[in-house]
Amino acid sequence: MFSFCSDPASLDTFHWLSCYLTTGKHMGFYVSFGTVLLLLAITAPLALVFGFGGAMAARAHFAPLSWFGKGYIAIVRGVPDIAFFLFFVIALDQGIEWLRHQVKCPDWDAPIRQGNDFLVCSIAKMPLNSAPQWMHEIYGFSLAVLTFAIVFGAFAANVLFGAMRAVPRAQIETAEAYGMSRGQAFWRVLVPQMWVFALPGLSNLWMVLIKATPLLFLLGVEDIVYWARELGGSKAPQFTDYPHPDWRMWYFLGLLIFYLAFTKVSEIALSRITRRLSRGQATLAGEAMRKDQANSEGTPA
Repeated sequence: MFSFCSDPASLDTFHWLSCYLTTGKHMGFYVSFGTVLLLLAITAPLALVFGFGGAMAARAHFAPLSWFGKGYIAIVRGVPDIAFFLFFVIALDQGIEWLRHQVKCPDWDAPIRQGNDFLVCSIAKMPLNSAPQWMHEIYGFSLAVLTFAIVFGAFAANVLFGAMRAVPRAQIETAEAYGMSRGQAFWRVLVPQMWVFALPGLSNLWMVLIKATPLLFLLGVEDIVYWARELGGSKAPQFTDYPHPDWRMWYFLGLLIFYLAFTKVSEIALSRITRRLSRGQATLAGEAMRKDQANSEGTPA
């Protein structure tokens, strides 16, 4: 904090705002943008792993595994996201504590379920009540990441499953005719070619994932929505050195600009990736690129 911030009441508007925007709570607000970006950086590849596993399971020749993969896709896609977000966080948390309870407190004779209460021994709590605050925050964030990955992994599985089926069957048959095993044809022929078919759906899913990050607020994580509401609400002089009326509109306007800018950057990056993957592929995008190149070189398409 700047030295001239010791008496906020005596500051002019510019210096008052400079002091106000550098308070400890505002630093938490700025850090929360990193929390959102970290969530996306971890969740996107993890959801892709869940999705790839679900798609492989759905197309498996072993019936129970195929049922499991298709069931995972259908159940998560058929239930509102908010219900799954709230369900998985509670279920995962209680599941972890139940397992710890079974190991650490085998002599516990009281029921764990007592009406609406879920009671385990104190040493089975996750994290422990005596744990520092940062451990509670990391644990809550980890549950949120896993929940996001499970939910969006189901959508990714549906996209990848469709992309695998979009690769012409003749490609696989040709690979097998050249002596490749089914596994070799899958990894060397089908998987490299499916991404160009999957990318449009995955691009849309990435945009939906960006817009879903405010759900962190409902999962108990202090994200940008939490801080925008906390800082933007009206503040009375008896509770703060920087009283102000209701400024939530301005804070949420800042979030609007942030999300619009981030999605625009994502669109540019995804467009370049799409063009790179489409080069040489037997798709509409690949054919258009081939014709454009032929026209630019003056040769007939």
